[in-house]
Amino acid sequence: MLELAGIIILGIIAQWFAWRLKLPAILPLILIGLLVGPIATLYTDDGSKLIEPVWNGEKLAILNSLLEKIDYRDDAIEVQWEEGKPVSVILEACTKFNIDLLVLGALQHENMYRFYVGSIARTLTRKVNCSVLLLIKPSAERVPCKHIVVNGLDAPETPVAILDAFYAANAFGAQQITIVEEIRQQEIHVTVEDDRSLMKANIMKERLKHREESRVRKILKSLPEAFLKNIKVKTQSIFGKRGYSIGHYAEIVRADLLVMNGPKKTGLLDRIFRHDLEYILSDLPTDLLIIRK
Repeated sequence: MLELAGIIILGIIAQWFAWRLKLPAILPLILIGLLVGPIATLYTDDGSKLIEPVWNGEKLAILNSLLEKIDYRDDAIEVQWEEGKPVSVILEACTKFNIDLLVLGALQHENMYRFYVGSIARTLTRKVNCSVLLLIKPSAERVPCKHIVVNGLDAPETPVAILDAFYAANAFGAQQITIVEEIRQQEIHVTVEDDRSLMKANIMKERLKHREESRVRKILKSLPEAFLKNIKVKTQSIFGKRGYSIGHYAEIVRADLLVMNGPKKTGLLDRIFRHDLEYILSDLPTDLLIIRK
């Protein structure tokens, strides 16, 4: 409030000088701005700014009112104020403070221009070097998380994603986890032309499903037993495009959270020729947790 009062007083003084010297009112205001501006960039011995921005106090008051309502008051909370473009500042902060999880609000649907240019949330999701939680369902009161869907791809990152999905399920009190194995249609290697080829294709699908379920069971056996208690585990094999299939499935079953492996850094071409996670980012089916090691 002190900074705000100072601005008002300086404005009154500028108006008085303009009236007294019969000058345009804008001239004293410009002069005061030129004098106060450099002073605002100075720091005290303890590292704080000599003149704090007015909006910092307002935002800090809002943050404090929100933090008073959280359940985990014993956790250490630190508020950092940084100046600059949001994407650059947040990317730098994630590296500087060794952030493990970045939580962002995101629109569920984006128009064509915004998708290709990139919103702040989606741009950070593609570039950041830590795990990301995208929230599309803002609520004044906490909504229970009951069902989590996690990808079961045959990839080195998948065991970590499944482990983190169970950790999240225990933290949120979720009752069910569905592990989805996406199988490409190209893996069937059978062209259906008649009843015989159809039967052969179905047999191939069953073999692939058995292979994927066996691989997922091995991952589940490696998890701590405490994580598996009181959680219903289901496996689901889906034939189709990776990313699109699991996103559609999560939307159909009304999952509360979708957990996916983190992608490599992507560019504009990946948004034009969509694949894997880009299908999900184009139209978020639910809250999305992207796991990076």
